[in-house]
Amino acid sequence: MKKGDMARKALKLASWTSMALAASGIYLYSNKYLDPNDFGAVRVGRAVATTAVISYDYLTSLKSVPYGSEEYLQLRSKVHLRSARRLCELCCANRGTFIKVGQHLGALDYLLPEEYTSTLKVLHSQAPQSSMQEIRQIHDLFQSFDDTPLGTASLAQVHKAVLHDGRTVAVKVQHPKVRAQSSKDILLMEVLILAVKQLFPEFEFMWLVDEAKKNLPLELDFLNEGRNAEKVSQMLKHFDFLKVPRIHWDLSTERVLLMEFVDGGQVNDRDYMEKNKIDVNEISRHLGKMYSEMIFVNGFVHCDPHPGNVLVRKHPGTGKAEIVLLDHGLYQVLTEEFRLNYCHLWQSLIWTDMKRVKEYSQRLGAGDLYPLFACMLTARSWNSVNRGISQAPVTATEDLEIRNNAANYLPQISQLLNHVPRQMLLILKTNDLLRGIEAALGTRASASSFLNMSRCCIRALAEHKKKNTCSFFRRTQISFREAFNLWQINLHELILRVKGLKLADRVLALICWLFPAPL
Repeated sequence: MKKGDMARKALKLASWTSMALAASGIYLYSNKYLDPNDFGAVRVGRAVATTAVISYDYLTSLKSVPYGSEEYLQLRSKVHLRSARRLCELCCANRGTFIKVGQHLGALDYLLPEEYTSTLKVLHSQAPQSSMQEIRQIHDLFQSFDDTPLGTASLAQVHKAVLHDGRTVAVKVQHPKVRAQSSKDILLMEVLILAVKQLFPEFEFMWLVDEAKKNLPLELDFLNEGRNAEKVSQMLKHFDFLKVPRIHWDLSTERVLLMEFVDGGQVNDRDYMEKNKIDVNEISRHLGKMYSEMIFVNGFVHCDPHPGNVLVRKHPGTGKAEIVLLDHGLYQVLTEEFRLNYCHLWQSLIWTDMKRVKEYSQRLGAGDLYPLFACMLTARSWNSVNRGISQAPVTATEDLEIRNNAANYLPQISQLLNHVPRQMLLILKTNDLLRGIEAALGTRASASSFLNMSRCCIRALAEHKKKNTCSFFRRTQISFREAFNLWQINLHELILRVKGLKLADRVLALICWLFPAPL
């Protein structure tokens, strides 16, 4: 990069930094939000300074190294790591919305460079907690109240308490300042992302701000969270392995949510499962069934399944393994058109119909980047997608290749995320969080998970066809076709199990003996 270009970019950076400070200052002054302990100059300045330092690091550190060389890749990794740490420190310092957005980025394992995702993952477990003075006003509602929170998140923290009638409850309390800060945090992020885009035109992360604008008001309304919990509990009531804590509406408000207290271990805690004799593979299958039902059949998806929000336990009465689903603030409602296209796409990916993979990827906005889109959805290489993602589990080498490609194709990935329907963004985040759980349990990309997805796709597509026909004969025909396709999947699963038990040769020998070939 020439010195003149560098000077112009540095001048542009300084100009945009000044504009960001001025715009934020004017906005804050006009709304009388100059309290430095709330959203004052310190808070804004910290965000602007961090963005400027990260931008300057990328502009200057890589300029003298040949693009694509081994030295360039090593140096770029160091810059990614430095920048990720600075971003993480900013999120922890500014709290609230910054932590929420940082957590979202940290969940995109196969879409962002590993240096960012591994660094930002700590935000799921290291969110700052509010002081007891800030939540003291709700103490009188309880017979006892544990001051130490069970868990702390970006927007709230959860305490264990006992009501005056003796019931043990979990109390989710919103951090006091987060609601007032959220809209201004988003404004600041929008200004900073626009500034960075002037320096790096390939930097397309406005989708992140758009998502925050849409979802944060919903997540800050705990009554909405309670309604979501009741809706998903009713929707999935046929799954006896799922537990959604009951809501105590009489004591809940927009900022305080009281729930039935349910204990358990985090879903990625293998030691807890072994100690409590919970089958890891059974939990993984249950999780896959639950989310396939949400996505493909109902189009109402819990979009924050990080391990702190998904617990496992033995049911106190039956002793069966149970999944406890928590934190129902963030759901994605899928339109019917999107859900059906997504069903078709996954069916095509599972059964390796590459013509339809291209067709339905493009219907979902991928355009000519449909191979990249297929890789992002499956977290598999393009070679594996072409061979069949259900044919062989992901290897460590392939996993490393995918992660490296996240860094190499970042401009194309950000461009793709800007073009797909907004519904897809939270689905991609959910996919990556679920893969993280499967990786921790050692059950990732098992054939049974793909077969469960395929069952749900078949049911969803058949239900849509039956709903759109008035002919009894046609509906009957669709039902028979659905039953036949489900039977095929059951047979395929049985064959895989037989192979897994290493009985395939014996079964084949028995079949040959019973039905000898004609002479």
